[in-house]
Amino acid sequence: MIRDFFLGFIKIHILYQAMQEPVFGLELIRELARHGYELSPGTLYPILHKLERQGYLFSEKQVVAGKVRKYYTATQAGESILLEAHAKALELLAEIKPEGEG
Repeated sequence: MIRDFFLGFIKIHILYQAMQEPVFGLELIRELARHGYELSPGTLYPILHKLERQGYLFSEKQVVAGKVRKYYTATQAGESILLEAHAKALELLAEIKPEGEG
């Protein structure tokens, strides 16, 4: 069950990063690792492809140092769902706050 929770957090984090600037797979793997999420390309790329199919990301191919790299950017729908997720997360955190915590 914890894996399902973390996959949701990872999707939110991906959308956030893609909203800030175009991102590519290896860059996302490194960024997520900074936050304690160890993902392989075999886990990350299906998530990116699904988010793109759902209309939350779009991708553009660019040649960098002679290699084709796919950059992902959040769509308007991706930005909207991220804002909705943020509001729901704040609501949930307020509700599950331990008793006595201010």
